[in-house]
Amino acid sequence: MNSKISVPQRSTLTLDSVDGDLIVGSRAVVKGTGSPATVKVAGTVYCEEDVTFECNLSARSLEAEGNLTIRGDLVVEDDVDVSDGRLEVHGNMKAGHVDIDEALYISEDLTANEVDVGGSLHVEGNVKAEDIDVGGSFHAKGEAEVENVDIGGSMHTESKVNIQSLDVGGTAKVHGGTIHDIDVGGSFESTAPLEFDKIDVGGTVRLTGNSKGGDVEVGGAFRADGDLIFDHIDVGGKVDISGSGQGKAIEVGGRAEVGGSLKLSGDLEVGGKADVAGEVATRSIEIGGALRARKATVETRVEVGGSIETSEGTTAAFVEIGNRGEIRGPVRADEIFVGKDAHVASIYGRRIILRSGAEADNVYGENVTIESHCDIRGEVQYTEELRLGNDVRFGKQPQRVAKLPT
Repeated sequence: MNSKISVPQRSTLTLDSVDGDLIVGSRAVVKGTGSPATVKVAGTVYCEEDVTFECNLSARSLEAEGNLTIRGDLVVEDDVDVSDGRLEVHGNMKAGHVDIDEALYISEDLTANEVDVGGSLHVEGNVKAEDIDVGGSFHAKGEAEVENVDIGGSMHTESKVNIQSLDVGGTAKVHGGTIHDIDVGGSFESTAPLEFDKIDVGGTVRLTGNSKGGDVEVGGAFRADGDLIFDHIDVGGKVDISGSGQGKAIEVGGRAEVGGSLKLSGDLEVGGKADVAGEVATRSIEIGGALRARKATVETRVEVGGSIETSEGTTAAFVEIGNRGEIRGPVRADEIFVGKDAHVASIYGRRIILRSGAEADNVYGENVTIESHCDIRGEVQYTEELRLGNDVRFGKQPQRVAKLPT
């Protein structure tokens, strides 16, 4: 027959094991026996407010009303339920389902199936769980391996993580690892290399170290300190990759900066300026403002509203510079379209059109059209046809040649 033991309020009692349930009154202290001191309860531990266990505690289940302190390890086979209070475990904690109204503090490791905390969760050691749901903040100093993390406020981990799904309403800061699905309302930061499948953040994102992932969608700014491998980047404000970038496509509402090279199998679309220190190689480029790169190699189209500046040139099937735009560096393309009053360097193409008022250093093409009031400072060479508007100025008289220079 199961026995039940009660500990009176404000009393201190030393126990070894309890065959049944243990009932502890408010402000009571329970001590254990052995080394380390331990109390083993076969049934459920019921605690009133401000109870302290000066020992390790193991039980089938644990219920408390008010604050509860365990000065040792806590091992609970099934549920831990603390209402109207907080739970402090000065040791390791293992449990099935954990439900805490206010706060949970663990000085060493936490292992559980499900953890539900209304206020804050703080773990000094490692965390291993299937689901963690915290209304306020979650802080872990050790490694965290969790299937699903749902935090209403903020999250901070100081060691690497392995998380399947992360959902944070405010801010999240991790120290690298793997997070498959990241959804953060405010800001997200990783202070070490991160692998991810998807990042969806309303504010800002910062990654540190060489990271690798899938799609990135950010409302504000995205920065990667190091090299980055990705699928698609869609950012409302600014993209900044300090190293090299490799992916499928980038779409930025504001500005894009890459400290190394940028290689895309798809398209680069930037509303403002794009600044790439190395070579940019893409399927197509559409820039509202300016493009600057060491070299631009594009499969199909380059359309820039402001300026193109390259030291080693731009190569594409079609290149267009907008009205009053500027191209610094040579351009080689099948078709080149130069807008009104634009300024370009040497251009090489099969079909070239310079709109009225445009200026060019040199023009080399098969079929060339130069509209009125253009100024060619150097030479014009063509192999098939040259069409001229009124009042075109030449540094040298145009020449029809059998072969264009390379």
